[in-house]
Amino acid sequence: MASSADLKLLSAYAHSLGMRIEDHDEAGMPVVAIDFSEDLEGRPGALHGGATSGILETAGYAALRTELSRQGRNARLKPINVTVQFLRAGLRKRTLAAGRIKRLGRRNANIVVEAWQDDREKPIATAVMNVMVVEAD
Repeated sequence: MASSADLKLLSAYAHSLGMRIEDHDEAGMPVVAIDFSEDLEGRPGALHGGATSGILETAGYAALRTELSRQGRNARLKPINVTVQFLRAGLRKRTLAAGRIKRLGRRNANIVVEAWQDDREKPIATAVMNVMVVEAD
């Protein structure tokens, strides 16, 4: 079960699609999960690309918020760009995603995110995110 701190890592958009923090990886980063449903179906039998992109972006921001919290920083996040690479079709099953912070500076962050279904070594999509970090007053 997700803690109240984990629930704050997800946006209203993520909650509306049924995303949740399912676990934390070996680095302590949140693992975001979404179950397949007909509402998320793109072409017949496959997860919609928008849902795949959505879980990647959500996992990236969750990882960044987790790291900022560890550093005791309170910041607003603004996307600079997000590049998604679709590697294979998402099937009619649960999808997981987790992000890794490649660089976190004073004003921007670089994040790499992977989404997978059965085997993390066989991702269905990856993303590279560049995010502006604006320190709160």
